[in-house]
Amino acid sequence: MENEKLNIFDKISLWWRFEARYYHKDFVQGVKNLVKWFPTVWKDRDYDQAYIYTILSKKLEFQSKYIGDRDFHTRAKRDAEIMNTCVRLISKVKNEDYGMEYLEYHETKHKFVETDELYKGEKTFEWVCDELSENFDEYFKKYPRQYKRVLSGEVNRFKRDGEKDKKLIAMEIAHENQERCKKLLFKIMEKNIERWWD
Repeated sequence: MENEKLNIFDKISLWWRFEARYYHKDFVQGVKNLVKWFPTVWKDRDYDQAYIYTILSKKLEFQSKYIGDRDFHTRAKRDAEIMNTCVRLISKVKNEDYGMEYLEYHETKHKFVETDELYKGEKTFEWVCDELSENFDEYFKKYPRQYKRVLSGEVNRFKRDGEKDKKLIAMEIAHENQERCKKLLFKIMEKNIERWWD
């Protein structure tokens, strides 16, 4: 049969045996997928990376539940835990938890102040931020390694001039922590993603 061409009946027989008889299952699974993904896809937009993280997070949630519940291989439960860790890290990256954390360590008051300048004959205002209180030393104690790196100049995004501006130092640490969180997420995925199948 190697040299012979398949006739139409052989082709239909093979198609039925290996593909067609599973179509109804594929159709049902497709409908289930549409229902399951509908809320996520409905809210999806193309203009921001946060939506990429949302879709990735949902996929990991679904796959974690599937693999963890079935528990077909020895690492299934552990793989599900790692996927859930990635979901938590995605949430932290998407919401900029570490990037905004330093804001919890100081209190400011924002106001608009009238200036002496005129624009097209109208008064102009500038935005002023008064710092009421700060507790950045507590924040620095929380991240001593990052604090040392910032003070040494290893990290200096904001072109600080010395150690005087605690707010800029705190911002450096926050940005560094946010980057570390993002790198950790993708490092975990890179190391594990090819094992996440059932």
